[in-house]
Amino acid sequence: MFLNQFSSIVNEQLGFDLNSQVKILKTFSFILILWFSNAFLVKLALIKVTDPKSKYKARKIFGYISSVLGVIIIGRIWFEGFTSIATYLGLVSAGLTIALKDLINDLAAWLFIIGKQPFKLGDRIEIGENKGDVIDIDSLQFTLMEVGAGRIDAEQSTGRMIHIPNAQVFTTPLANFTKGFEYIWNEIPILVTFESDRKKVKSILNGVLDKHVKDVVARAKRRIDQASQRFLINTSKLSPRVYTDVKDSGVLYTLRYLCHPHQKRDTVEKIIEDVLEEFDKHKDIDFAYNTTRVFRNNEEGKHLD
Repeated sequence: MFLNQFSSIVNEQLGFDLNSQVKILKTFSFILILWFSNAFLVKLALIKVTDPKSKYKARKIFGYISSVLGVIIIGRIWFEGFTSIATYLGLVSAGLTIALKDLINDLAAWLFIIGKQPFKLGDRIEIGENKGDVIDIDSLQFTLMEVGAGRIDAEQSTGRMIHIPNAQVFTTPLANFTKGFEYIWNEIPILVTFESDRKKVKSILNGVLDKHVKDVVARAKRRIDQASQRFLINTSKLSPRVYTDVKDSGVLYTLRYLCHPHQKRDTVEKIIEDVLEEFDKHKDIDFAYNTTRVFRNNEEGKHLD
């Protein structure tokens, strides 16, 4: 009796007949069941899993499965005869395409990211003006843990998360620092005085580079052989180099070497520490810096030692 009265009130006020009310009830019931089932299965599957990355992937997989099941079953609840709604779907599809253009582009880009994999979780990428490590990939956006950004040097995290719409992968150039070759070139400038023993300086710098980069070069050669099977990579010189140049304040030596993007700051620190230690052993090597010399008469400064 009460149910009949409630149904008549809903029908009068909202225009829902009994069939629509049953569909609404089934829809909400199924959503609740699906939500609790997904939470239970995720918890059950992750009992013995301790790796954060594995946990993340498991939650994502269960979420995708639940979403697909939800769309299919709710669609069957509301559209029992697909032929009867074909005309309706045809009319609204054009409107939805325009209204949800950005959403559709993001979903299409998500399929591209999952299928083509221009990047994956953990990769360090740069897209437009944003650079960081990929920490999340969703159906509408992906999230970076920002690095650098002009505030933090040496490719280290700023602590900010950047959420980027997936569709940007179609319109914005994207650089992946860790996919394929996996290593990047880094350079460290060392400026010494003109009076320093230049041969000794270069010998020391080459020795320090060889000490820290020797193993990296061997690994990089293996990686480039693997990457060359997929990409047209022709990099024959992977060994570290020390380049010499002359500046106003002294002789500039540039240490160029390969390193992993995540280890850039650590390698810089280790190399600089060793260079400082080696230079301290030699009195004929001094770092250069900007200086100003003032001559009080025309003769002074003509014959400098």
